[in-house]
Amino acid sequence: MADQVYQVVSARTASDPAEGFSWRGAWHAPLTQAWLLLGPAMLIYAVFALYPMVDTFVLSFQTWNGLTPHRGFAGLDNYAFIFNDDPVFWLALRNTVIWTFLAVSIPPLIGFGLALAVNQQIPGRNAMRAIFYLPVILAPIAVATMWKWMYDPFFGLFNQLLTSAGLQGLIKDWLGDRQVALYSVFGAYVWQHVGFSMVLFLAGLQGVNQTLVEAARIDGANRYQVFQHVTLPAMSTSITIVLVLSLIQSLKAFDIVYGMTLGGPAQSTQMLALWAFTQSMQIHDFGRGSAVAVVLLLITLAIVVPYMLWRMKREEGQG
Repeated sequence: MADQVYQVVSARTASDPAEGFSWRGAWHAPLTQAWLLLGPAMLIYAVFALYPMVDTFVLSFQTWNGLTPHRGFAGLDNYAFIFNDDPVFWLALRNTVIWTFLAVSIPPLIGFGLALAVNQQIPGRNAMRAIFYLPVILAPIAVATMWKWMYDPFFGLFNQLLTSAGLQGLIKDWLGDRQVALYSVFGAYVWQHVGFSMVLFLAGLQGVNQTLVEAARIDGANRYQVFQHVTLPAMSTSITIVLVLSLIQSLKAFDIVYGMTLGGPAQSTQMLALWAFTQSMQIHDFGRGSAVAVVLLLITLAIVVPYMLWRMKREEGQG
């Protein structure tokens, strides 16, 4: 009898799903909980990231001075201007390419060396980690102000040290000479970002399986062979993260250049991100500024996306 009642109730529930619905169960469902947790973050991201990106893309096909309510349609005129009639754009592109090449090679290499050093059992390594990472938490405009003072041609630290060492022939106007200004600004950039690469590499080093390291040493591998065949392959993910983040940070370099040189002298330190800002906020041509920003975004995607796909395929092949 009890079995018959259970079969009848089950049949009614199956025939009418509404009778088996539970608001409590739906509220605690994994999908509902996921949307409740992700919803606010996704809303903030859509309002403050996706919408400005879409609006910038649309604005690149329009003319607007940032003051009038009306936006005129320009089609591809903004892109035609920056490619054909804007000499600063090509200079900014050249500087951005040089900056990016240096930024994805020098800071990661120095950071990797520092990570290897502070990963050893040496006295005061925690203090050294903190000291090397300290510049990362400083505001870029503060770093720019500090290094601008050190580069001062009359009272700056570097020229004073050269004078004290009797090397007056090496004294330069570090931020006023077109030949060295870009690399002088990059020196400040390296000082600030080396610690960031160091921390990421240090996390990768501490995640290396020590069992494999000990097994390699037992098999007779020296320190270089252990590093080449055990440590380096295990850090492939960390290397990918550091290179991608370094690439993105270098392509959008703005604040430290703005704080030190404003793109001068004679546009010798002009960057694409800074030129997009200058076109929009100082020249009040938001259409052309947005076009420069879109070009910068496309360059970033054209480099990052293929690299990430290549890394994913390589890791899948190794797995």
